[in-house]
Amino acid sequence: MSFKLSFFYTIKKYVFTLFLLFHLINYAQSKPLFFQKSDTLNKSRRNAIYITEAAGASIALIGLNQLWYADYPRSKFHFFNDNSSWMQMDKFGHAYSSYLIGKMGMDVLAWAGESKKNQLIYGATLGFVFLTTIEVFDGFSEEWGFSTGDVIANALGTGLLIGQELLWNEQRIQYKYSFSTSPYAQNNPDKLGENTLQQILKDYNGQTYWFSVNLWSFFKESNIPKWLNIAIGYGANGLPENSYDFSSRPIQQIESYRQFFTSIDIDLTKIRTNSPFLKTVFNLFNYVKIPAPTIEYRSNGQFKFHTIYF
Repeated sequence: MSFKLSFFYTIKKYVFTLFLLFHLINYAQSKPLFFQKSDTLNKSRRNAIYITEAAGASIALIGLNQLWYADYPRSKFHFFNDNSSWMQMDKFGHAYSSYLIGKMGMDVLAWAGESKKNQLIYGATLGFVFLTTIEVFDGFSEEWGFSTGDVIANALGTGLLIGQELLWNEQRIQYKYSFSTSPYAQNNPDKLGENTLQQILKDYNGQTYWFSVNLWSFFKESNIPKWLNIAIGYGANGLPENSYDFSSRPIQQIESYRQFFTSIDIDLTKIRTNSPFLKTVFNLFNYVKIPAPTIEYRSNGQFKFHTIYF
């Protein structure tokens, strides 16, 4: 993957982050009853949500078109196969973004008292529609191309969200994210980020994507704590492969391998509280896995135990 393509994915992630702020604004008010979900449809809330989302998506897409795509030649619609890049970490990122945006879309519509059917139709699909629209833009750019793998990843993230709602009416398996700085960014800041904020978005070596399973949800007659989760994670080390000189470092520090993790986690939404504000805070932070003891298996055959891993 070229520097420009890597940078472009970073730009898209920044856009995703800005897009999510429209939801956070809805939560960040100070009125006492603002955080309380509406029991019935609140049309003023619903309309404000739809207008904000439409305006935000339009501004983001127009901005991308003018600030990024305009700098590169247009082309006929074409495809680009990047499925073998980054040990598929970018695909996990696409699925996570689609899941995250869709879940937040559902949550704000639930806050407005919208029906569950409409939450699924207009909220849960939000991530897939937005991210796939950007892929279409890619398809008409000579520099990039429409990535079928990215769209499949977007669909899988949305499918995980909607499938659980249809099957269980809840998210028993939550898609989460964690990050810790890697030793590689300082050697390749163009691709991996010049500072911590950029590295959170660009450095796949430091990212881990988790499927966090709430045990009590599967055994509701048991005495298992309702908040206790078991998390299975995926990461990668030594990315991008063979792209820069680490001759001054021991060879074991530049070995490329996949990482598989097992850890404990907490479902913050299962913590009991009567405060609508705290419920909102717990819900927002529930997309990030908590630091915890972790067992790591590497594709080179090694095991490692982390007292605390994030």
